[in-house]
Amino acid sequence: MGEICESFEYGLNAAAKEYDGENKYIRITDIDDNSHEFIQDDVTSPDIDLTNSENYQLKYGDVLFARTGASVGKTYIYKESDGLVYYAGFLIRGRVKSNYSPEFIFQNTLTDDYDKFIRITSQRSGQPGVNAQEYASYEISVPKFEEQQKIGAYFSTLDHLITLHQRKSIPHPNHSTTHTKHKGEEKYVRIRVNDRGKIDRTANLRRFPVDIPGRFKN
Repeated sequence: MGEICESFEYGLNAAAKEYDGENKYIRITDIDDNSHEFIQDDVTSPDIDLTNSENYQLKYGDVLFARTGASVGKTYIYKESDGLVYYAGFLIRGRVKSNYSPEFIFQNTLTDDYDKFIRITSQRSGQPGVNAQEYASYEISVPKFEEQQKIGAYFSTLDHLITLHQRKSIPHPNHSTTHTKHKGEEKYVRIRVNDRGKIDRTANLRRFPVDIPGRFKN
């Protein structure tokens, strides 16, 4: 990913304090393990003078990577709807270049290939950890920009549907799946509610090209 991102940078070395009403602080524990979204039930702010901390503000194109501990490898993609957000020191920010799709890059961190990379790389040290240089070394197969956008949007929509059904699932009588319908499509897709890893995201991310928006060629 070193050629895909402008930089990989570590976050603020600051404790958290009560939310000041404007500046939000995201730490590893603030990233949901399943949805990978920013948990804002108990928002905090960085306990530091932010006058010269503009570089630690997240913006469109930023993807965060957990660099240590049991959650090493966990990722989050910044959404402007999350507001003014600063990121903490145990996270690494990859700033995706403008000629790549941030959503496509993020979706590649939810694959079996990525999980394998994290397992192998983090075991090289005494405790689980992946540094900025190691994240930069992770290789991704990248199609044309237009196809990146279509694929990223496809899986983003799928993840959104899974999250909605995790909040209010409708179990099938014979197995632990939920039937959900993609907007604009007639076929139903069976999604395993409690294990989004069952979706073969790795294979689908490699299924190029996309023939029409939101769908893949078989």
